[in-house]
Amino acid sequence: MDSMLAFLAPWMSRQRWYGGKGREPSLRLEATWELASPAPAEARVLVHLVADEATLPAVTYQIPVVERETAAVDIDSEHVIGSPVPGTTLIDGPFDPAFTAALEALITRGGGEAGIEGTPIGEAVHAEPRTASVLAGEQSNTSIVYRGERDSMICKVYRQVHAGLSPDIELSAALSAAGSIYVPRAIGFVSATRADPRDPAGTWSGSLAFGQEFLADVEDAWRVALRAAAEDRDFTAEARSLGNATADVHRTLAELFPTRPAGPDDRAAVFRAWERRLSIAVAEVTPMADLADAVHDIYDAAGRGPWPSLQRIHGDLHLGQVLEVADHGCVLLDFEGEPMRPMRERTEPDLALRDVAGVLRSLDYVVGSLRVEDGRSPEGMQSWARHTRRAFLDGYSAASGADVEQAGLLLVALELDKAVYECIYEARNRPEWLGIPFGGVERLLARAARFA
Repeated sequence: MDSMLAFLAPWMSRQRWYGGKGREPSLRLEATWELASPAPAEARVLVHLVADEATLPAVTYQIPVVERETAAVDIDSEHVIGSPVPGTTLIDGPFDPAFTAALEALITRGGGEAGIEGTPIGEAVHAEPRTASVLAGEQSNTSIVYRGERDSMICKVYRQVHAGLSPDIELSAALSAAGSIYVPRAIGFVSATRADPRDPAGTWSGSLAFGQEFLADVEDAWRVALRAAAEDRDFTAEARSLGNATADVHRTLAELFPTRPAGPDDRAAVFRAWERRLSIAVAEVTPMADLADAVHDIYDAAGRGPWPSLQRIHGDLHLGQVLEVADHGCVLLDFEGEPMRPMRERTEPDLALRDVAGVLRSLDYVVGSLRVEDGRSPEGMQSWARHTRRAFLDGYSAASGADVEQAGLLLVALELDKAVYECIYEARNRPEWLGIPFGGVERLLARAARFA
């Protein structure tokens, strides 16, 4: 097993979904189990949970692996992990039919597979034979598309595994069961249970994969909006529809899950998160220091004003998480929450306005990205941005029955927090894009002056 981990570590460091960019992981095996594959192949299908102890706290990753005879493997494949045992080669599971068939069987038929220190359990809703292929371009997970004659499924394999039921599964499946037209139909999911390393008498469980209806021949709202802005074409109907969809999803989530008034402890926790993020931005984004006091003042004022009740929300809503489906409208995806927030925060009731702020920032990014990539004049695009923002807020207000802009400084503070997060991200990953969120911070501070 040590030889397998030695091969996994350098291979993991090159994967897009590995969180510790720029260094090699330090791995410890947490659990392993073998899956029975219905695919006719001379292969062994294993799923490993490994803890990367190069970070504090350690991060648990799911590594599905298919073992095949080396003579039957294309050694030049980018999906080959290595050959820790002579004559046997390890392949990244999602790219091998033995694993994809085993995963589909768990999701669509249910049942369990016992293994070393773990038991994956599949909970099924619908079943139909399908052919599998991996979706390209994902960052933090690996998605497998299973295409069938009647319908198709997309199965998200979670590479980072957290304790408890994934909010993506929890919220998406609940909305689907409630008949929401704004999420894809849930098909099934896989969870794992094993001994809890911190409590010998207890058990630990986490989510491994989630299957949903796959909507073919659709575009995400980011691409649709970007094209509309580039052509100076009206996007207000789509923005208003997204506002309607967002409000309806919030209403349904408030009916399905507990809500509560925002008490002093809740406000304090949100304020601490705002300040924590701001302090990181000041440390990593030099010009942010000049604006930090003004941002802090907005946070302080927003924290003292009226707040709506807290409820479950999407948590990381932006145009890239929305599909534009012909003759249907908007469909919301990926209810995992914001990656930089701890999982315990993502599963707590929150301000629905956080999702509203996320969409508003995403609309601002449409205009900003065209300035960066195409050199567009900011003055020429302000009208498009203003009318699109207004349409989204009008759509949300109409569907929710409340004027969302009455939130005043609270909405501004949530937009500011999102823009501050974006400054951190861009400074770390795309410095040439930093002007987009930093300009957003400046404009939001100017907007806040109207509430003074």
